[in-house]
Amino acid sequence: MTLWTLLAEQPAYFLTLATVLGLLVGSFLNVLVYRLPIMLERQWQREAQEVLGLPLAQHERFDLCLPASRCPHCAHQIRAWENIPVVSYLALRGRCSACKTRISPRYPLVEIASALLSLVVAWRFGASAEALLALPLTWCLLALSLIDADHQLLPDVLVLPMLWLGLIVNAFGLYVPLADALWGAVAGYLSLWTVYWVFKLVTGKEGMGYGDFKLMALIGAWGGWQVLPLTLLLSSVVGALVGLCLLRLRRYAMGTAIPFGPYLAIAGWIAVLWGDEMYASYMQLLGY
Repeated sequence: MTLWTLLAEQPAYFLTLATVLGLLVGSFLNVLVYRLPIMLERQWQREAQEVLGLPLAQHERFDLCLPASRCPHCAHQIRAWENIPVVSYLALRGRCSACKTRISPRYPLVEIASALLSLVVAWRFGASAEALLALPLTWCLLALSLIDADHQLLPDVLVLPMLWLGLIVNAFGLYVPLADALWGAVAGYLSLWTVYWVFKLVTGKEGMGYGDFKLMALIGAWGGWQVLPLTLLLSSVVGALVGLCLLRLRRYAMGTAIPFGPYLAIAGWIAVLWGDEMYASYMQLLGY
């Protein structure tokens, strides 16, 4: 009996494996979400300095591997046993082992979110190719949501490869036929691009960024053009409700830009996983 056969016949094993893998990936996502924007900013600075003929600023190596993770307060290097997802946070009682400064609870929360989302994907698709490819999509959307929430940035280095991967996997009809995926990518981009220009012509202001167009194209490439209306509806409703709550709590002033990427990512993930069932339930509700 092969490992894949065992996972297919024993769903509990596959669910457990996906959850543990999600925890480990969640730990990496914490590094990615913090470091990638800094890496991109330094890259843009170097490119601008080269264009302007200015001396290049010298920085120590800073990427996803180096330098090793350290406490931002006392520079204590995080040891291997201090970097076990969730477990280390609980063992350290949420504080640095050296200076006892409080560690942000965001780190274990991201790891738990990654694990739970991975568990949902494994439960939704079972031990299948659909699950194996939906997992990296899920992790990427989680990372994009966090980066956009922090920096109002949806990096092309994450969005574009995942968009192409959606088209490639659907070339084999894994989620939708290739034609639906292709037109989903086109319609996804053009839908928000059109809204952007209509809003700008009417108000003279920019209502969203180009990263949102590309993220919508990514969702269309994975779920086909059929998931786009549901994605727009869900993201708009959730975004409006959250925005109103933040205004009411006075977290944001009127006119403050609120990142739309997290709402698109959440809605798109739901639409890709359950779009068919939700559409069928809606049509049944209407009596069709």
